[in-house]
Amino acid sequence: MSSTEESEVVVLGWWVSMYTTRVQIALAEKGIDYEYVEHDLFGDKSPLLLKHNPIYKKVPVFIHKGKPICESLIIVQYINETWKDGCSLLPSDPYLKSQAAFWADYIDKHFCIRVCPYAGLVKYGV
Repeated sequence: MSSTEESEVVVLGWWVSMYTTRVQIALAEKGIDYEYVEHDLFGDKSPLLLKHNPIYKKVPVFIHKGKPICESLIIVQYINETWKDGCSLLPSDPYLKSQAAFWADYIDKHFCIRVCPYAGLVKYGV
């Protein structure tokens, strides 16, 4: 059994990914220890990534007790609901929670960094 399979919490990520950073911030806020496995998405996809995210084949992937969760906003919600100690990452009020989800989605769609692997360019969406 590999160390990744033995760890309770594993994050498959890429240092460039703001989505990976979102998950790392949530884990830090909750004080959760985790194993980080770096994935360069311009290279070949690792068997570990393909096993745990066969649909999108992208990071971040959050693995808790061997069960994978994909998509950073879903991962943050899972972290918040699983580790209830400490501060809440999301508002408890349904309206405020919907507003937080709206702005997170807006940032994802309008302010994300897009990297063009063929030209080596970084574009900022606005």
